[in-house]
Amino acid sequence: MSFLMSTFQSVDEQLTYLKKGSAEIIREADLRAKLEKSRATGKPLRVKLGMDPTAPDLHLGHTVVLRKLKHFQDLGHTAIFLIGDFTGMIGDPTGRSATRPPLTREQIEENAETYKAQVFKILDPQKTVVDFNRRWFGQFTADDFVRLMAKYTVSQLLEREDFHKRFQGEKPISMHELLYPLVQGYDSVALEADVELGGTDQRFNLLVGRELQRAYGQESQVALTTPILEGLDGVQKMSKSLGNAIGIHEPPLEMYGKIMSISDEMMWRYYELLTDVQVADIDKMKREAHPMQAKKDLARRIVEDFHSAEAAKKVAEDWAKQFQKDQVPEELDSVDINAADVAVDSDAKHHGAVIMICRAILNRGSGHIVRLDKLIRQAGLASSNSEAGAKLKGGAVSIDGEPIGESNFIADMPVNQYVVLRVGRRMKKVRLIDRGSRK
Repeated sequence: MSFLMSTFQSVDEQLTYLKKGSAEIIREADLRAKLEKSRATGKPLRVKLGMDPTAPDLHLGHTVVLRKLKHFQDLGHTAIFLIGDFTGMIGDPTGRSATRPPLTREQIEENAETYKAQVFKILDPQKTVVDFNRRWFGQFTADDFVRLMAKYTVSQLLEREDFHKRFQGEKPISMHELLYPLVQGYDSVALEADVELGGTDQRFNLLVGRELQRAYGQESQVALTTPILEGLDGVQKMSKSLGNAIGIHEPPLEMYGKIMSISDEMMWRYYELLTDVQVADIDKMKREAHPMQAKKDLARRIVEDFHSAEAAKKVAEDWAKQFQKDQVPEELDSVDINAADVAVDSDAKHHGAVIMICRAILNRGSGHIVRLDKLIRQAGLASSNSEAGAKLKGGAVSIDGEPIGESNFIADMPVNQYVVLRVGRRMKKVRLIDRGSRK
């Protein structure tokens, strides 16, 4: 649970709260001045966070900057969540080495509806201004766009790292991509933003907003960036495509278990970026709390944020059954897997001897010869076959409570019957379905 600060909180205390989990503030002196003016006049700051609805589901990495918007909201400032239903059709080129295929209007609208529901797991729906940038860009004329483009030079845009690399590498840069930073920057003009938030990868776009506000006769916004959150592996950024993400809609037990799987070192970073716990309290936990208990508290807080206090309490009990009392919890996630997707390739020479042994063991037609690394990956208990293989070699895998050992093959995996597959601290009910050959 976070604590709420009134608008009468001192500027120093507000800055301490806002700097927690921030990567950079451009400029901190400007933010202090804006906070002092807000406190003196009683007029809240207008704080903007824009997100393009390019994917339907958010993960915890997306919530880092959302939580920072919540912190401004806690302080009594106006939180503006801007859905980029216009910019989403362009596609943010940030971090891209090639042109992003534009989304259709239908995809944008569908994703935007899911975003509105998801952000209110962090933000107060009664105090959040939700806006769409098509509201002003839908009325933009050709003259308006010419005037906007006249505010910036091509050489300035090519200073952006993504564009510079592609230009140097003689890779194409589409004209609509060059327009993106200007369009995002103009959002700040349209909203008269005092502060804009974004991940560190958005730094260039946020600075364009500062310059455009000056060009349109406004006071420049403060740009506040937040770190990019590492995923479960503790190395690469959290991403569903990398298989190291925790989705905010994942079932409570899955979410809790994934958090419990992170390293102790990464736990403190998650405390800083994914909770409202203050720095002083985190430092105290580092000195006094047992790491296991601290991690349980972290998992409970995050499950409570995205589900409920009741769900967090129950999942903690289920997790204790699963890993401390070695019992199978009453509610365990299940997954169906196509037998052909985990089958041993009968033509692979290096598997030949193994297959012969397996078929000698398999004397009935009710089971399948299965590659366990594929099974583990398909079950979502590892991000790759190689990671699953490492778990096997480490003796971390069991089926229905029976340790597998280091073997990567099982000769008699039943079909249409659930078994409990356990990999380290995580487990799922897995059922093999014979759907025929892979395409």
